[in-house]
Amino acid sequence: MVHNAYDSYQLLNDCPVQIDAVESYNSKLFVGCYDGSLRIYSPSSSPSSSSELHQESYVLETTVSGFSKKPILAMEVLASRELLLSLSESISFHGLPNLETVAVITKAKGANAYSWDDRRGLLCFSRLKRVCVFKHEGGGGFVEVRDYGVSDTVKSISWCGENICLGISKKYVILNTATGTVSEVFPSGRIAPPLVISLPSGELLLGKENIGVFVDQNGKLLQTERICWSEAPTAIVIQNPYAIALMPRRVEVRLLRSPYPLIQTVVLQNIRHLVKSNNAVIVGLDKSVHVLFPVSIGAQIVQLTASGNFEEALALCKLLPPEESSLRAAKESSIHTRYAHYLFENGSYEEAMEHFLASQVDITHVLSMYPSIILPKTTIIPPPEKMVDISGDEASLSRGSSGLSDDMESSSPRYFLESEDNAALESKKMSHNTLMGLIKYLQKRRPGIIEKATSEGTEEVISDAVGKTYGAYDSSKSKKSSKGRGTIPLNSGAREMAAILDTALLQALLHTGQSGAAIELLKGVNYCDVKICEEILMKSKNYSALLELFKSNSMHHEALKLLNQLAEESKSNQSQTDVTQIFSPELIIEYLKPLCRTDPMLVLEYSMLVLESCPTQTIDLFLSGNISADLVNSYLKQHAPSMQGRYLELMMAMNETAVSGNLQNEMVQIYLSDVLDLHAAKNAEQTWDEKDHPPERKKLLSALESISGYSPQTLLKRLPRDSLFEERAVILGKMNQHELALSIYVHKLHAPDLALAYCDRIYESVAYLPSGKPSSNIYLTLLQIYLNPQKSAKDFAKRIVALGSFESSDTKKMMESVLSSKVKGGRSKKIVAIEEDAEDMRAGLGSSTDSGRSDVDAEEPMQEGNSTVMISEVLDLLSQRWERINGAQALKLLPRETKLQNLLPFLAPLLRTSSEAHRNYSVIKSLRQSESLQVKEELYKHRKGVAHVTSESMCSLCNKKIGTSVFAVYPNGKTLVHFVCFRDSQGMKAVSKTSHGRRR
Repeated sequence: MVHNAYDSYQLLNDCPVQIDAVESYNSKLFVGCYDGSLRIYSPSSSPSSSSELHQESYVLETTVSGFSKKPILAMEVLASRELLLSLSESISFHGLPNLETVAVITKAKGANAYSWDDRRGLLCFSRLKRVCVFKHEGGGGFVEVRDYGVSDTVKSISWCGENICLGISKKYVILNTATGTVSEVFPSGRIAPPLVISLPSGELLLGKENIGVFVDQNGKLLQTERICWSEAPTAIVIQNPYAIALMPRRVEVRLLRSPYPLIQTVVLQNIRHLVKSNNAVIVGLDKSVHVLFPVSIGAQIVQLTASGNFEEALALCKLLPPEESSLRAAKESSIHTRYAHYLFENGSYEEAMEHFLASQVDITHVLSMYPSIILPKTTIIPPPEKMVDISGDEASLSRGSSGLSDDMESSSPRYFLESEDNAALESKKMSHNTLMGLIKYLQKRRPGIIEKATSEGTEEVISDAVGKTYGAYDSSKSKKSSKGRGTIPLNSGAREMAAILDTALLQALLHTGQSGAAIELLKGVNYCDVKICEEILMKSKNYSALLELFKSNSMHHEALKLLNQLAEESKSNQSQTDVTQIFSPELIIEYLKPLCRTDPMLVLEYSMLVLESCPTQTIDLFLSGNISADLVNSYLKQHAPSMQGRYLELMMAMNETAVSGNLQNEMVQIYLSDVLDLHAAKNAEQTWDEKDHPPERKKLLSALESISGYSPQTLLKRLPRDSLFEERAVILGKMNQHELALSIYVHKLHAPDLALAYCDRIYESVAYLPSGKPSSNIYLTLLQIYLNPQKSAKDFAKRIVALGSFESSDTKKMMESVLSSKVKGGRSKKIVAIEEDAEDMRAGLGSSTDSGRSDVDAEEPMQEGNSTVMISEVLDLLSQRWERINGAQALKLLPRETKLQNLLPFLAPLLRTSSEAHRNYSVIKSLRQSESLQVKEELYKHRKGVAHVTSESMCSLCNKKIGTSVFAVYPNGKTLVHFVCFRDSQGMKAVSKTSHGRRR
């Protein structure tokens, strides 16, 4: 026996006649005897109006002789209808409490089994091979509903919903009352007779020898589990949560829950009847009656818990009455807690955590079992508690007859052994399995705690936003450092609990080698204690998780310092292999990306660490983060001037439109400074060559040509007077000083090909402008320079002075330097003095293409002579660009001594093109004249129209005859109108249009 579920008490003894049936009505006991009499017993004490049987001796109150002519086989009180149903020679109904005969179903004569459906008032019984159904219509009336035939004598019968389950011979069948069809369920066995028991749920329990099988109302098996009795029962009574079975010499009580354990055995001799009462189970013997009174649920819970049967105790807790819901919750929590400790000590860690979870015990109670896990010091961690006592409310749970003392509850269970070795216990509690159980427990508790902590933080933010403060938040108290979530007051219970949970969960994950899960925990919303977790992660060298810890708490400085340290270690190969594989400068860039919008200065500060090693990725970081380019440039200029040019280069390469004119100018200034430094160094070594193009000069020239946002005047003043002529030419071109630029290409660089390329760029840029027209003036300007190099050199020197490129003290030297240039072909002219007349100055300044007049339009006299004319360059220019030069103006500029044969490459294609154009224009003119003639012919045809006017012709406007009046004809040639009518209609239209325009 596991525990006492029932107390057996003998209500009566030494009945003079053999007892064939027994039933209870309120507090009275009805005994059906072998002689057909009905003996009524009542409590020996004063009569009571109680509706339940009393646990005391019963005495005979009255005897109803001749209640039936034959022995009473069965009785049942129908409490809802105040009727007593008895089965003897037939089925009779007697009214209660006076036992007057209400109805006798004569058709039930010889019936051996019946079943009553109280909800519908239906009675089914079996006699011979027939099953009959009668319906109670109120009062004493019963009406037959239907009669069914079956294959054999029915030995057991029970309603199952709309159907009837029958135990026939050695099998079970389901009788469909609607159609009368019979379907077989399964055989009932060879030894024991069939036994059909209806369960409170509407299902059935069918007996097969000593096995109880569960089926639904249609006979379908419900589960694989079975009730295994010690032997085949002859009767079964269901009283939740127990099933009580009648055997010849004992009564077995089993729990109606898998695995259906044996709860109690009541040994009695010659047991014949087992009947369920409203508060007990009646056991009828030959001449005595015993009653099994259920022990109170609370007392049973105490017994089960004390003996370690926690599952049964929890099952019984659900049977506590609804009015004791708070008591039930406390009981369940206490049992779950004790059961969890028991399972934990016996190695069932995951099951133990499931019960800790169900007990809703504070997580600190569970974590106290893991002393190696470090927890934050907060105000909510209670001191270690003893085992929770569940013996409260003794008055409601104890029972005098149970023979058990509730003091057993408070005694320490046998599985708490203080003599256990502490070191071994500690090792056991930190094993992998114990920690895995803890992880699952914490993960299941986490969502609710985190949600509560988050909502608590939201309420605090809202309160601060409206200017309220909680009086409980004392500023003098210490606060938890959590930059990402703000400061958390110590009396913030939910957030403190969340900090304890997350800190413990992180440690458990690390101890079980789940670094990936630990990182995922830190990536989301978490309340890990920063100080504790930082020490643990640093000690275990779990830098990835440590970075996520810093990141989740907005400790970006610490995270970036660590990343930089790890990257440096990886670079120098001083760290372990795993570190060198994982950490790289690119990780710093990835970390900085989300911070561009919130903390650009932090991004700039730490991007300096990787700008040199990862310039492209760093610049991409600045661009993708929408950090102001001016801010980035200013920061680089101050902290990393060596990378400023590289940054601006990449900016231009990635997104030129994002670079302002100021930054473009600064980039060109940086390039120029590099070139000037190179020039100074080479000049000191006397190795400077104007035709040499090192990388610095190439970058500067490319930038000067492709970038348009810089200030050319500022750059021009920084150029040395005796070098960097190609750069000067490009800058002058940006200032639209094309003649000066071409003079440099011709006189200083002696590079006609560069001069020609310059003219091509100017010509094409003007030709592709939306409002621009192709202009040949730039080629004519170059032609003038070739034809009169001495004068162009004079103009160059004067205009350079006029542009203010040099100080007045350097003017003479500059002019001498320019005028001493060599002419291509080996010829040179040393000009000793320059006439400073106003007319020449005006001519020099007025010849610029940007002055509004072309160089040819000036028509100034040029010096001619073989010594000053660069005739070969002139001829090359004319032959290469004849289609872009105005031929007439070019011929006007050429010297008279120029041979016609030398102009053949220029004139031949020019004349050929001109002739072809002339012919095309002539053809077009002829076509247009022909088209004009065709139009005139069409006009004459339309003017030749004839209108026939007769005496019957009518005016289309006034509908009167035309007669001899002046008329008009519409263009279709058919519509005739009086001229007066036409004129009036035209006048009306004009007036209408005028008035409409005024209304507008």
